[in-house]
Amino acid sequence: MPNPLTQASLLRATRDLTTRDPDLAAVVDRYGPPPLWAREPGFHTLIHIILEQQVSLASAQAAYDRLVAATGRLTPERFVGLSDAELKAVGFSRQKAAYGRGLAHTLLDGRLDLSSLANLDDAAAKSRLMAVKGIGSWTADIYLLMVLRRPDTWPSGDLALASALQRVKRLRSQPTPERLERAGRSWKPWRAVAARILWHYYLSTGRLRAA
Repeated sequence: MPNPLTQASLLRATRDLTTRDPDLAAVVDRYGPPPLWAREPGFHTLIHIILEQQVSLASAQAAYDRLVAATGRLTPERFVGLSDAELKAVGFSRQKAAYGRGLAHTLLDGRLDLSSLANLDDAAAKSRLMAVKGIGSWTADIYLLMVLRRPDTWPSGDLALASALQRVKRLRSQPTPERLERAGRSWKPWRAVAARILWHYYLSTGRLRAA
């Protein structure tokens, strides 16, 4: 199982990728190395990622901040104690409220142990997460990439990544997830670092909407 990315290994991988790919090198030359964007493990981070599904990062952050204000400390127990009206006021759709409750109950009854994911390989950890309703491929990939800091996770369903790749590689159209998956193969075993470089470009050029 690969070691989690650190600031030092992120910089080493960035140097490797920019040596191999002149387009990524141009991004780094202009905007600098990408941030590590590490997130804390746990229920609260998964809820935050669920909130980020198909909305802007700013909108998801605002809803998350309201949720934390409403609960004090975001735990599965406190989340399931919120009513439908309270979750709606925070910014949860009915579907995302159901996903959040399902995740909370899965953790409370022991069907998922988030701390155990660090001991699994990428495929097993992703499969374990995706067994929970509401956690699809993109959500699981973001958890692996930012929380477990796996170096080769590649979220091919991410719209911001697709938009950045189109511009960086000067493609005629925005790549589909399938084309994005193929494009990422040349950046193994550092696809998670390539993703960070492309997101860094996306955010640095003012495109603040993410998948």
